[in-house]
Amino acid sequence: MARAVTGDEKQYAQELLQRARCAMRAIESYDQAAIDRLCQAVAWATANERTATRLAHMGVDESGLGDREGRPNKRFKILGILRDALRQKSMGIIEEIPEKGLVKYAKPAGVIASVVPVTNAALTEPGNGIYALKCKDAIIFSPHPASKKTTIETVRIMRACLKKCGAPEDIFQCIERPSIPLAQELMAICDLTIATGGSAMVKAAYSSGKPAYGVGAGNATMVIDETVNIEEAARNTRLSKTSDYGSGCSADGNLVVDASIYDRFLEQLRREQGYLVTESEKQRLQEAMWDAEGHRTSNTIARPAHQIAEIAGFRIPEGKKFLIVEENRIGREHLFSSEKLSPVLAIFRYDGFQNALEMVKQIYEVGGKGHSCGIYSFNDDHIHQLALTAPVSRMMVRQPQSKANAGAFNNGMPMTSSMGCGVWGGNITNENIALKHYMQVTWVSRPIPEDRPSDAELFGEFYNSEVF
Repeated sequence: MARAVTGDEKQYAQELLQRARCAMRAIESYDQAAIDRLCQAVAWATANERTATRLAHMGVDESGLGDREGRPNKRFKILGILRDALRQKSMGIIEEIPEKGLVKYAKPAGVIASVVPVTNAALTEPGNGIYALKCKDAIIFSPHPASKKTTIETVRIMRACLKKCGAPEDIFQCIERPSIPLAQELMAICDLTIATGGSAMVKAAYSSGKPAYGVGAGNATMVIDETVNIEEAARNTRLSKTSDYGSGCSADGNLVVDASIYDRFLEQLRREQGYLVTESEKQRLQEAMWDAEGHRTSNTIARPAHQIAEIAGFRIPEGKKFLIVEENRIGREHLFSSEKLSPVLAIFRYDGFQNALEMVKQIYEVGGKGHSCGIYSFNDDHIHQLALTAPVSRMMVRQPQSKANAGAFNNGMPMTSSMGCGVWGGNITNENIALKHYMQVTWVSRPIPEDRPSDAELFGEFYNSEVF
């Protein structure tokens, strides 16, 4: 049973909260230009290539999770978040709808508790911090214990940046000795929580008694139909599956491939540094990746493919970056159809697009409902049918999933490091958590000419019909 929060921890959390409220009062009078300038300064301080690389390496070295070489590439998310923030207003009048007599005014949400996931230290802090600062919120970060030094250092840089610009440092604060009880206390006293992390922490956020944005689990599934550009789709699959060793909830987990191009596509995946495991290796891989109760083993999460293979008792050729498992069964008892959080990819064959849609629905009953899916197709009807069918909040068309659904410079998704999964995933929103979620809005309504249809228009064919 988890221990209760101590009196010292409660006092510490209250001190952080009061400092945050004081900092918010100090920037109440800042205009949009001043706030935007601070956002630019914080983004530069954390996303310049030198600093971002140092922090990314620090996060991988500290936690032992993720790809040290590739992690620095995530800095593009900070740039994208800054782009989106700068293009929007966050104070005063932010929208007018004259025909409805409506004017909307933005207000700060308050003091935000931000729960930082272990695999996203050095990205969550500036990403959430820029959106919070843009809305004149203060934000207190709760690090994951396995990457706390990285989070503390990232927040130190953000605070130093504010100080140099003459703004109050306590807009950004960080718990220096994290614990689950302290994180729960923080969530209970702050005005809003943004929780990106494991299901237990997200559930704690929702049970804190305060509003919270949480995320659901991923199990991204991609449909590959007969119209696909095989080379492009295989290349994008490799980019997505190997990004940070498949640790992201957006990384491709399952491919559902049309039978007519299955063999050619599988061969192209092998050319893209994929290793097709044998049947005996598949069994050993399953035993290594899941324990007897079906839980993922921690030593095979966000690790390189060769290391996972060695844990499973086999070796893969040099240069192979991800493992491909052929599968024809779907269900909770068939573990390769669930989320894998590693450079391990399950591939399924389908005959007929309706069968592909049915397989997608079955996969999301195993896990990942509400998160994301994708399709490689030039058939608009197939794209439409999948969008109608898939129980997900976002669907990428011909894009590398893990680099696209949280926003990219070549799509219109809001840039974020947190993605809501809707009611499917037990979340309050299915949107990418972005600027609008960091503010409150006052709707001002003025009278307009009456907009009241007649009873006959409203009731249609049932007007003046039988009364029961």
